[in-house]
Amino acid sequence: MSALADHITTALTREGGATSDFDLNPDVVLPAGRKLRAASVLLAIETYGAEPSVILTKRSSALKHHPGQIAFPGGKQDAGDRDVIDTALREAWEEISLPRDLPRILGTMPAHETVTSFQVTPIVALIDRPFETRAEAGEVAEVFRTPLAHVLDTSRYRVQSRHWRGVERRYFVVPFGPYYIWGATARMLRNFAALMESA
Repeated sequence: MSALADHITTALTREGGATSDFDLNPDVVLPAGRKLRAASVLLAIETYGAEPSVILTKRSSALKHHPGQIAFPGGKQDAGDRDVIDTALREAWEEISLPRDLPRILGTMPAHETVTSFQVTPIVALIDRPFETRAEAGEVAEVFRTPLAHVLDTSRYRVQSRHWRGVERRYFVVPFGPYYIWGATARMLRNFAALMESA
C-alpha cells in the first residue's frame, strides 16, 4: 500500500483552503471574532482487507449533539492533549478501541468549521493491520466501514437541503447503503476526494 500512502501524502501537500458547514450557504454571514473550539477527527483508512476502507461511526441517538449522525472517530481537544493529532488518537481509542500506536499518521487536512462552533482538523492515517473494534457504550451506536473508492468518487456526492433555525441550509451527502453520510462528515470527505483528485 506504499502507492496509496504516497498518493495521500502528496494530496495533503496540495493547496486547499479550510472548509465549513456554511460553504454551500453564501448568504450566511459569520460574526467577526467568533470563538471556535479546537477539535479533531481521525480519517482512518484500513489497508489490510480486499480493498481500502474508511472507518466511520454512527453516533448514539441519545446524545445531545448530532444524535444518530454518521461521524469520524474524534472530538474536542482536551487540556491534556499534546495537539490535535493526540486528540484524534485519544478519541479513536475511547470511541472504537483503536490502539493509539496502530494508526500510521500521514498528515492533516485543512480545518473545518462546524455550525456548533468547532474548528475540526481531520487527521489522515492508514491502519495496516486488524484490531478488535468495540463501540463506546452510550456514545457510539455502531462502527462500520465504507470503501475508500466510494468516498473518493466525487460523482457520488449530492447537495441537499433542509430548514435549520428558520433558514434553508444546503450540505453535501454521500450515502452508502443504509448510512446517510451528510453534513460536516460528508464535507470533509468531499474535500479529501478533491485533494486526492488533484494529486
